[in-house]
Amino acid sequence: MAAAPAPPPPLLASHAAVRAAASRVAAYRPIRVAGDDHPPQVAALRRGDWVKLICGASFEDAADVRNLSLVYTLAGVDCIDCAADASVVSAVNEGIDVAASIVPSVQRPWVMVSVNDDCRDLHFRKAEFDPEECPPDCSKPCEKVCPADAISLKRVIVRGEHAQSDPVSDKLEGGVIIQRCYGCGRCLSVCPYDRIRAMSYVRDPATTAELLIRSDVDAIEIHTTGKGTGMFNTLWNSLGESVSNVKLVAVSLPNAGKSTIDFMNAIYTIMQSRAEGYNLWQLDGRPMSGDIGRGATRETVSFAVDLTSLPDRPPGFYQLAGGTNLHTVDYLKKAGLFKARTLPGTTTSEKIGSQEALIGGIAYGGYARKIVGRVLHKMPSQVGCMRIENHPGYLLEALQEALSLVGPVKGYPDLPK
Repeated sequence: MAAAPAPPPPLLASHAAVRAAASRVAAYRPIRVAGDDHPPQVAALRRGDWVKLICGASFEDAADVRNLSLVYTLAGVDCIDCAADASVVSAVNEGIDVAASIVPSVQRPWVMVSVNDDCRDLHFRKAEFDPEECPPDCSKPCEKVCPADAISLKRVIVRGEHAQSDPVSDKLEGGVIIQRCYGCGRCLSVCPYDRIRAMSYVRDPATTAELLIRSDVDAIEIHTTGKGTGMFNTLWNSLGESVSNVKLVAVSLPNAGKSTIDFMNAIYTIMQSRAEGYNLWQLDGRPMSGDIGRGATRETVSFAVDLTSLPDRPPGFYQLAGGTNLHTVDYLKKAGLFKARTLPGTTTSEKIGSQEALIGGIAYGGYARKIVGRVLHKMPSQVGCMRIENHPGYLLEALQEALSLVGPVKGYPDLPK
C-alpha cells in the first residue's frame, strides 16, 4: 500500500521578508479622522492617494490575473479592475485571499468588473489571424511587439505522406493566445502582410448583472466612447437593479474636447436613476500605452487639467488612466494637481471641491502588469498554474516592483530592499 503523500509545507513559513515589507505597508495606513464613516477606499479617493490596478478589460489569463492581484494587494492598492468574466473574478479574489493569508492585516481591495456600451471601444477587442496564411520565413514582428506575450508562432517542417517522393515544406503554427490579448492593437500596424484583424465585442449585460450580485464584486466600470448617450442608457437599463448592489460605479471615457462635460452631465443624469453608491470618472487619456514611456502619460494629465478647471463638471471622484506609469505622479505635481484640493492660484471664494482632492487617484494598467510580469516570467515553468507564493524570492522581487509604483502615490516611506 502506497504511503500517503506528504502535506504541502505551510504557506507562511518561507515568507518572512515578504511579510515584513507588506506589514510595513499595512501599518502605514493613514489614521481615520473621528466621525469619518467612509470606507477606506473612499477615504483614499478623498485624500487623492487611491490606486487601482487594471488587469485589463479583455485580459483573461486567470493565472496571471491571480498572481498580479496577490502582489498588488500586498502593495496596498485600493481596487483591482478585471474583465467581467466569472473565472477572472474568481482569480482576482483568490489572489487577494492568498495575500491576506500571508499578511492578515492587509487591506482587501475592492474588486471591479469592466464592461462596455459600444463595440468601438478599443479595450474590448482581440487580434485575430490565421498562421497558415503567414509566409513561413516571416520575421514575426507581431510576436516581438506584443506587450502581453499573446502571440506565439513556431516554424514547423511539413513532410509529405511519402517521405521519399513528396517534397518537404514548412509553415507557421500557433497564433493569438486569446486569453492574453487585451486589444492594444500594436500588432495590427506592424504586420508586413496586413493579415491581422481586430475582432471587437460587447460584454453581455445579463452576464454582467449576474456578476454584480456576487458578494465578491464591489464595483463596476462602464467604458463609453463619448459618442452619444443612447448606448450607455441601453446598457444601464439592461443592468437593471444589479447596479444597486455595488459600492461604486465608474465611467471610463476619452477626452472629447468641449463636448466632454455635456456628455458627462448627461451620463450622470442617467445614472442617478438607480446608482446608490459612489461614482467615479476615469479619465482615459491615452489608452493602453503606459508601458511605452514618459510621454504616454501627458495626455491623461492634460485631460485632468482641462476638467478640473471647469466649475460645471459633474459630481463624483476623478481618477487618471490611459498612459499612466512611473512618471504620472511627477507630471501631476508639475500641474499642481497631486493631492490638491484647490486649483493653483485660486482665492478662497473660488475654491472648488475643498473637502476632497481634485484628482482622487491613479489607475495603472499596462505598466503595472509589465514591471511585475518581468518577475513572473522568471519563474520556472511547471505543469498547471504557476503560483508566485511558492517562490518567495520572486514574490518579494515582484512586491518591490509594485511598491515602486504604488508607493509614490500612497506616500509610503522608503522600504528596505
